[in-house]
Amino acid sequence: MENLSESAKQIRDVINYIKIFKDALAVIHIDDQIIDSALLPSLIHDIALIHQAGLKVIVAPGARKQISEILDGAKIEWKIQNGSRVAPESAMPLIKTAAFDVANTIMNHFAGENRTAVIGNWVKARAKGVLDGTDYGTAGEIDKLKIDVIKQTLDDGFIPIFPCIGWNDLGKPYNISSAELAQQIACGLKAQKLFYILPDPKISKQEFSLPDTVHLSDDGNIPAMNLAEAEEMLRMNGVDCGGTAANEHRAQILSLLSLAKDACKKGVDRVHILNGNVDGILPCEIFSGIGSGTMVYNNGYGDLRAMQSQDIPSVLSLMNPFVQKGILLERTAKQLKADLDNYIVYNVDEGIHACAALKVYQESGASAQAEICAVAVDPAYGNMGVGPKIVNYLLDKARAKGVKSVFVMTTQTADFFEKLGFAPDSIDSIPPERKKLWNPERGSKVYRISL
Repeated sequence: MENLSESAKQIRDVINYIKIFKDALAVIHIDDQIIDSALLPSLIHDIALIHQAGLKVIVAPGARKQISEILDGAKIEWKIQNGSRVAPESAMPLIKTAAFDVANTIMNHFAGENRTAVIGNWVKARAKGVLDGTDYGTAGEIDKLKIDVIKQTLDDGFIPIFPCIGWNDLGKPYNISSAELAQQIACGLKAQKLFYILPDPKISKQEFSLPDTVHLSDDGNIPAMNLAEAEEMLRMNGVDCGGTAANEHRAQILSLLSLAKDACKKGVDRVHILNGNVDGILPCEIFSGIGSGTMVYNNGYGDLRAMQSQDIPSVLSLMNPFVQKGILLERTAKQLKADLDNYIVYNVDEGIHACAALKVYQESGASAQAEICAVAVDPAYGNMGVGPKIVNYLLDKARAKGVKSVFVMTTQTADFFEKLGFAPDSIDSIPPERKKLWNPERGSKVYRISL
């Protein structure tokens, strides 16, 4: 029955997200290493399914590996300087060939999925020029996008594919960054989502200095961070452009985090850095709470608000697994409705993913106290700091009411509350009216925090 309930939750999530993201725009950057992987056909299949589900899709594939191989084969010297390829003008025809070969590969895969993709000349670029004495040659910077043409292409039902090439007003081509291109497309078209898909993009404390406020997943990765946390992490780590593989990975991640942070500031709702070595990663990230990788989001992601009557069925579904495990007491819809004013919920994408209640027993005097109860957090959001956020919100609410201390009663979550500053207390310390409801057979323990 537990598996059935979990399946039902996932199906509800999918239906909800299909409704929310219909006609939304997702810009997808595919790292060049994924292009050559065995999982590329599966990834393209997933993108085609997303497109069929009603999302608009743009793909900006990387081609660094393919360009390097074709230049090496032609014995043309090149180097990477500050993230850009420095190559002579004679290299440009080969660079353009490799970039369009990658774009054509993507387009052919979409054709196999009965999706019509098109490659167009939508990017105006300018020469990077000479910086600090280095002539960047064929390297260019994005100057302008043909936004109206791109929008019309999307409205016509096509999937635009952007090679990492831009042209100036005279038709001269330049090699541009596909990662930056994806970001500027997302910003220019106000995309709801921007995806960077690359191999094993772990962001962990083993490799990076992390802000104290971020929360880690079970495998030590950061599942999500807000703008302030992303800015703090970039400040703490700087940009490492060393020559080792580990440093190259580090530099790539920091560069993508910087692009993600700027994208969110310019109106993109969420940026996801995903592991392209995991089959099915993209639809799971879009259509369910079973995400992976790291999400950077603006301050509009998720909100705590008062529970409303229409939330009650969702809250009961959220609580049910915790009731089955004996973590929460069972509550009825009638009880929730009667205590409606005490409850808050954590809402993301029109779905309820956490709840809790604050019951005030006395608002004034030295013995003024309140109880935090019915704390339930969707496991998919368990490593995003939602639990502490919802408890701290209620503690602030209790302070505003003049409450001197707050207690909780728990059987299995003592460690969680101790991390938040709660300490063991006697059952005799709780209000008499609450003590009457205490069940010795259940054996709930009291933890308290002074305000």
